[in-house]
Formats: sequence, C-alpha cells, structure tokens
Amino acid sequence: MTEGRTTGSARAFELLEPLVQAATVRVHAPPDGYGTAGTGPTWGSGFFIAPGWVLTCAHVVGEGGAAVRLTGREVGITFQSGRYAGNEAATGTVTGRVECVLPERLDERRPARRALWDLPDLALVRVLAPVSHACVWLTDRSRPRFDEVAYFGCTEDLGTPEITGRTTRLRGTAGNGAAIRLGGDDEIDPGMSGGPVVDLARGEVVGVVKARRNTGGGGLAVSVVQLRTLPTAGRGQTGLYRRVMQAHDLHHYDQHLSDLNTRRTWTDAHGELPDPDGDPYAGRGRLTPGERTTLCGLLAELPPPGSSEVVRALVEAARGEEPDPHPPAPLSWRDGLGLLYDPPGGAGEAAAMLRYATDVSVAEYREPPTPGADEELWDWVRATAERLWRPLRRELGERHEQGLAERARRRRASAGRAAHGTARSAGGLPPGASVLLEVWAHGWEEVFDWRVSVLAGPARPGRVTPVDSGVRVGPARLPEALRAPLAEAFRRCDTHEAAALLEVAVEPELFGLAVDEWALVGGVPLGVQRPVVLRHPVGGGAPGAAARWARVLAGPLLDERADCVGGRPRSPSAQWLAGLADNTVPVHCRAAALEPTLGSLHAVRQAGYGVVVCRRPPADPGVSCAPFHRGLREELADAGRAQVLPLRLQALRGRAYGADPDAYWAAGTALVWDDPARALPEDEPLQGDL
Repeated sequence: MTEGRTTGSARAFELLEPLVQAATVRVHAPPDGYGTAGTGPTWGSGFFIAPGWVLTCAHVVGEGGAAVRLTGREVGITFQSGRYAGNEAATGTVTGRVECVLPERLDERRPARRALWDLPDLALVRVLAPVSHACVWLTDRSRPRFDEVAYFGCTEDLGTPEITGRTTRLRGTAGNGAAIRLGGDDEIDPGMSGGPVVDLARGEVVGVVKARRNTGGGGLAVSVVQLRTLPTAGRGQTGLYRRVMQAHDLHHYDQHLSDLNTRRTWTDAHGELPDPDGDPYAGRGRLTPGERTTLCGLLAELPPPGSSEVVRALVEAARGEEPDPHPPAPLSWRDGLGLLYDPPGGAGEAAAMLRYATDVSVAEYREPPTPGADEELWDWVRATAERLWRPLRRELGERHEQGLAERARRRRASAGRAAHGTARSAGGLPPGASVLLEVWAHGWEEVFDWRVSVLAGPARPGRVTPVDSGVRVGPARLPEALRAPLAEAFRRCDTHEAAALLEVAVEPELFGLAVDEWALVGGVPLGVQRPVVLRHPVGGGAPGAAARWARVLAGPLLDERADCVGGRPRSPSAQWLAGLADNTVPVHCRAAALEPTLGSLHAVRQAGYGVVVCRRPPADPGVSCAPFHRGLREELADAGRAQVLPLRLQALRGRAYGADPDAYWAAGTALVWDDPARALPEDEPLQGDL
C-alpha cells in the first residue's frame, strides 16, 4: 500500500487481495505435453471472469506472434487451481485458446512494435480443460466511479513470477470512455498488462491493465464494460457476452449458496467492506450483497432478453426516467441492474431493482424459460420486499398481476405465429427500434457532418436516442468514422431473431452514398447483414402521401421508369407523376446527384411517393440499364406488395455477394422508404467551427 491511503481502502485491500490474486493468472507460451508452471517467459497477465474463461489484453496474447492469427491461437495459463494443500492453494498450468479479440480488425491489422494497440485491446481466452479455479466479480455499472482502486498482475520482483497488487486512484477516462486513466501513485511493472483493476469501495473489477506511462507511474486500463462489444451471435443464438456473463453470475450465486467450504466469497467480502461515505448497503435504500448476488443468479437462470431496447424499456419503467444512453448498450438482464443505481428523486435503489426484477419475471423471453424460473424470481422479489415499505410491497404485487395479464394478452394476440418467433407483419420489417444514420453535406466542400441515433419506432413515436455524432469527415474516412457508432447502435436494436433496419436519412444528392456496401464488421457488407433503406430528411410532407403509402404497401406493385425512357434520360412532369396509380413504385437508374435524376427524386417526393427505387449506375457509362429494369420488374411482381421490399432487397444483395449471376443486375440498387409511422428528428447538428 502507498502512503496516503485511507484506513477504509487499506481494509478493503486486505479483504479483496486474496480473492483477486486467486483469480489472476500468468499468460505465457502454451505448455508442451503435460506442462507445468514456469513454461517460458511471462507474456502478461489475465484473470478468470467465469468458469473456463480468462479475460486479458489482445496485445498480451499477440506476444511474439506478428505473423500468427490471434483468434484460435493457443496460450499457456498458470493459475491457482483451487486444490488446497494446508492453507496454500496449488498452482496449475493449462492450455487456453483465444476465442476472440477486440477490436476484431486486430486479426488483420496490428500496430508497430512497442506502439499502443487499438482500443479496447481485449482478448477472451477459453480454457481447454475442466479445472477448478476462482473468478472475479465484474462491475455492472456502465461508468466507473473515480475512487481508489487496486490493480494486480504478474511481476518478477524477487526473481520468480508472482501475482502482486498495488493501489492508486482513477483519474478520468480516455478513448470515448473505453479506457480509464490510472494515477501515478505506483509503478505498473512489465507483465501486469491484462491484469484486473478493482474498485476498492465497491469490491468489483472495473478494468483491465493495458499500458503504463513511459515516464513516471500510472497508465491506462480498459473498461470491462467493453466486453459488451463482443461479436453478436447469429440469429436464434445466444451471444458470447451473454453466455459468459450468465456463467459469471451463476458461479457467484452457487458460491454464495454453497455450505461445502468456509472460504470467503466475493459476496462475503462485499458485506465486510468499509463504508466510504454512508454504508451503501445499510437500511432500506439498497439491496444487501447477498440479495444482489441472489438477484443476479436468478436473472441468469432466465433466457436472455430479446434485444437491448427491451432492457432499456424495463429500466426506464423502474427508474422513472430514461436511462443513461452512454454506450455500450445493455445486453443482459444483469446490465439493466447497472443502470438502476442512484435513481432520481431520492428513490431507493432497492425499490428500483425490485420493480425491474418484477417486470423481468413477466417479460417475453426469446425462448421458453426453465419451468418455474420466472416464478422463482417473483417469489424472491416478494420475500425480499418484506423488509421494505408496505406501500412498495402492494405496488409490486399489482405490477406483477398487470404484467401477467399483459403477457397473456400478447400471447393471445400472437396465436398462430411460430412460438417465440419474430414479430413481423406478413413478411415485413420487425416493428421495433431501428438505427438512424443522418449525413449532411457541407455545401461546396466535400466533407460531411453525421449523427447516429436509435429510432424507437411506432411503439413510441418520435422517441430518438442519440448514440454519437461528428463533423467535417471526408468521404473516404466516413466508413471508418462510423464503424464504432453504428456497431453500438446495432447492439442496441438487434434482436436474436432479426437484424435491425438501418435508415439512412440524406438529401437526394447523397442517395449515391454506398452505405449498403460498407463492410464494418466481419468483412460482410452492411446491406447483406441487414435491411438498409434511404430516407428523405424531415419536412415537406406531400398531400395524399398517406394514401399512397397504404396502397403501395398492400400491392400489387406497378413499376414506372421516372428518369429514363428506353435508356435515354428524361425529366418527369408533376402532372404525369400525380396521375400515376397509388400503387406505383417510381424507378431511377441514373446517378442521383446529377440531372435529370436529382430533379426527379425531388418531384416524386413532392408527389407523395414514399417507396421509390434508385441505383448507383455502373462505372462504365456504356452499360445498358435494361437488365436492371427487367430484373426489378420481375422482383416487384414476385414481391406483390411493398411491405416486403426491404427484406427482399437484402436477400438480393446476399445472393449477389454469394456470386449468384442472376442477382448481379441488382448491384447498387437502393430503396427509398419514407415510412410515416417512423418520424425523424426535426433538428440538424451544428456545423463545424468557423
């Protein structure tokens, strides 16, 4: 301990040090044969976050492997095995395999030697043998508290590798919240990278040691909340983050309930931590450590939520206000608890968490829960509320009854659909939240301002939650600038059954922006991964637009060339457009930023057409547009109604990406989809500094 530490933090360090050391590991080259501890030099540190799962830094598992792919690489893990000889824990060495790294692009592009690796610089390692070991307790808070912390890792101060801990304070954040700054109270030695950073006041791991300063003490750690950016699962699968966090919570729940040994658990330590500024667990205001561990375990017994927006909606209902939109998005029921600390108006955290747990017990899950799991959660809520206010107990009972009735109503309404299937309307888009990308041009300059938001959709019209924004970005840099904001927005909106819609709101001269071709995740274009549509910016509603929208959704569909006749350009008149049938889809085959197409796009909007097709023409101006028009006519006739067009266009892009020659005609095709039920925000971002 360094000088100047408070008595409380000194006591907290004493309580937490053995728990953290037992879960912290040394990372090195994989063992040969049966392998023992001490196999080669230390690459860095890591720590168990769930049975069989080690968290460390990507640069640690990349040690000495410049030409080696990180994902799938085998590493050695030396740890305290949990087999006790007297009072000392035995050590063991086992092989682990790197399951994934963050960001994913580190597998293809790595920094130069001795340079900082891109944030979040994390690696998740799966142990390849069943072993007995300890696990840390991870924070559920989206933001760290700037309090005293301890950091741990492998050092060789006395000539042999050992796990040691030191203390400092958090000094702020970096990397848009992805990293936290460690104060210079003590040195971070080589080998400590990848080790845990522990909040001493609350007894939870908040970060992963990443780097030390070249001059003096202190350095950087990565926030463990960045684990939520792990790659999402395919449709119908449970993502890696949710699986690992479920195992984490069940491990601590089992340890808390077990009476097979007398070793101190994390829950025990939480109950003994000194009070930093008023006991956070005393009285009726907060759950006790045992109650919190039990609640996390009971939530982990349930199937995961269908989407991040489901969690946020329940948190808002429990808090009484919209939760912190700060990324990353909450992906599990446990993450929702982390948004319920310090509720507004002096309301108690215990009350907010019990309201949330009540709502979760009657929620719709992505799959049927284990029989009795939801009732067990409600029974626990009811029993825990006995020590709280009588009016709250009555409120929770009424909340539970109303929730059961609403769930029964939803299930009756969905009768006939596949059990726990996607709530789509006759093959159309899911009605939930979508991702909104707005891009504005800077007049004569070739730079753009942008904003990414979550559009709540018809259930909560006009509700827009900002994710991120930027100014003065050149066209070549736009995909890279939007990579992280779009990924965060997709995490918030995607469900297990369907990828969320991406709505790109731009002026018609930007309809040629190839957003559907951007490969932001996994090298697969966005338009193949999810439905992508264009939208006009807000304003300028045309008379008769609602009638045209309803008619074209129902079909059958008629296509009409708007900007060409027999391959020659033309400008449609307002009278001609007004006279077309309401179920017509105007089609454009020429460059959106040039006349006559630009004027035609404005004209069809003024005439009230909400569904329009355009395309980015091929680079060779001599290529005929006839195959495009022919293929589109067949597609519209086969679709029958506009309701299914966003998903059919996604399927077409997938076929073309999969080298289906019959879909090549669709290259560059874009769908304008001005759904009146999905209102856009009225404001525009400020321009860059003058």
